[in-house]
Amino acid sequence: MLKLIASALKRNEETPNVELAEKLAGEQDTKGIAEIVSGLTMDKATANDCIKVLYEIGERSPNLILPYAEVFLDLLKSKNNRLVWGGMTALNQITALCPDKVFHRFEDVVAAYQAGSVITVDNSMSVFAKLCRANPAYEEKILPILIHHFENCRAKEIPQHMERVAGYVTPAGAAWFQAVIGGRYGEMTEAQKARVNKAFRIRKSGQGVS
Repeated sequence: MLKLIASALKRNEETPNVELAEKLAGEQDTKGIAEIVSGLTMDKATANDCIKVLYEIGERSPNLILPYAEVFLDLLKSKNNRLVWGGMTALNQITALCPDKVFHRFEDVVAAYQAGSVITVDNSMSVFAKLCRANPAYEEKILPILIHHFENCRAKEIPQHMERVAGYVTPAGAAWFQAVIGGRYGEMTEAQKARVNKAFRIRKSGQGVS
């Protein structure tokens, strides 16, 4: 399968990686997926393509990448930023299926969030929210981190991040968010306020957002 990734085909685009993910997910090819996982430890171009394939598989069939939760958690400590945010993206897709395993490495998740790129932070919001939903004890530890984030992040980031967490937080957590974000409404445009309000309606209707 490694011969089908973009770098092996000498193509500087993601289309081959997406097509390979669709093939592996459609065929439920666990052996092929294991080969792609092995590519994460190879040269940088190969590793970058492989993480793309893996989280694209996860978007289509998260159970197929669930066995590699520890691999994705290890990637959060990589010196290769592409692997860090790719690992967090993959964790976003499987955290609801293995919250205890992810929470066991919670400090690694937090460290990646704190040092992370925009994409790492975006996906960590979803990971945190899914952990909150999974266990009240997890929410107790995570909620202060999320509240601090919404108190201090840029106003333009509030709607997108609220969309990621609103469908998962508990009523108690939602009350905190409403209080904090209500204090920042003056910093947001009307369009941003509308997105935040819609996100809260999603939470009340019980629809999850990713």
